[in-house]
Amino acid sequence: MKPVIWIGAICATALSIAAFAHDEPAAKPAKKAVTVLPADVKWGPAPPTLPKGAQLAVLHGDPSRKTYFAMRLKMPDAFRIAPHWHTNDEELTVMAGTLMLGMGDKEGDAHALEAGSYHYLPGKEHHYAAAKGETVVEIHGFGPFDIHYLNPAADPTAKPAAAAK
Repeated sequence: MKPVIWIGAICATALSIAAFAHDEPAAKPAKKAVTVLPADVKWGPAPPTLPKGAQLAVLHGDPSRKTYFAMRLKMPDAFRIAPHWHTNDEELTVMAGTLMLGMGDKEGDAHALEAGSYHYLPGKEHHYAAAKGETVVEIHGFGPFDIHYLNPAADPTAKPAAAAK
């Protein structure tokens, strides 16, 4: 009788361990260091939510997902982003050129952020930007990265009916 009890206890323990192990979340992939040299930056067209003419390079992560990301935005001279806001906080560093950055609902006085300048912007803070000379900014944050234009007509993805309103 004792061997039957022991075998039953061992089976019950094994099943309990298996059930517990099954309930554990899958192990997350290990974080890896990322180095991107200037020659390795892969520029492509900016998403359609930005005016045409800009280029974007994702350095790390996926700005469209709930994760940390780093990306660069290259804007030609006089490139303009109308007043808008983002759901999440963003940090930006001007890598080259001058970014004219203004706060508020309407374009007006903007501050010149030259190469090397850093700016932190809380989520939902209304702001606008323009490039003075070819300008490159590096943006860091936690996704998803989005842009909400205050004036629907300023949204490059707006349908003609929305733009007419």
